[in-house]
Amino acid sequence: MDYEEKVRQELENWENSFYKTPGLLEKASKKVGDKINAIIPAKVQNTITETVKAIVRTTLFGAEYMPKRMVERSLTLEQADEQARQVISLYQKIAAAEGAGTGAGGILFNAVDFPALIAIKMKLLFELAHVYGYSTNVFSERIFILSLFQLTYSQNRKRSMMLNRFRDWNNEKLQWSSDAEYYKDLDWETFQKEYRDAIDFRKMLQLVPGIGAVAGAWANYSIVEELGGFAINGYRIRRLADNARYEQWE
Repeated sequence: MDYEEKVRQELENWENSFYKTPGLLEKASKKVGDKINAIIPAKVQNTITETVKAIVRTTLFGAEYMPKRMVERSLTLEQADEQARQVISLYQKIAAAEGAGTGAGGILFNAVDFPALIAIKMKLLFELAHVYGYSTNVFSERIFILSLFQLTYSQNRKRSMMLNRFRDWNNEKLQWSSDAEYYKDLDWETFQKEYRDAIDFRKMLQLVPGIGAVAGAWANYSIVEELGGFAINGYRIRRLADNARYEQWE
């Protein structure tokens, strides 16, 4: 079995996992998210939504997350996957250190952790784009990065639809230009709630006295690992589609 065939099998298994019954962690996270949403005042909800908006705005229009790494256009898919795993491992360590520091600092420091963790994850996604040969100078690639972020924290029923967009990204990307329709049309409330629901259970442990530092490190490490796995598979889908298109031209 060649590497691309192996990847196709892994992608099929990965997609099939979306249709499995939610596990205990997912159910617990959803319950925690529902309870938190019920008690958080509207003013706080709005603040969180605005924070997410600001980070998305930076992703689309800023240079803050632009990696120093050059765009790797000559790597095979296998080589890109290997480099991607190395990059993810580095960012897991960075996120774990940040989570340990804020976890040890109590509730006020945990408030700082929310935007800091998203920033770490966005920097990771920008770097992975270059690993797989896609330049983040291109506006549609930034849309793809946000789509990967959204895919990771969406409910399973939305994921299949998003993956179909990834397979057809060469046509999908034609609709995205710098007029930022994506930014204006996104349902911000749903976006931030899905993200928060997906990580709440892990992050809540960070507030438990005595274990905050350890829990914060573990939460951030596992959250970045999860995002990295989704990103690898998202870019695998695109690379396989690109390779198939190039073979048709030859």
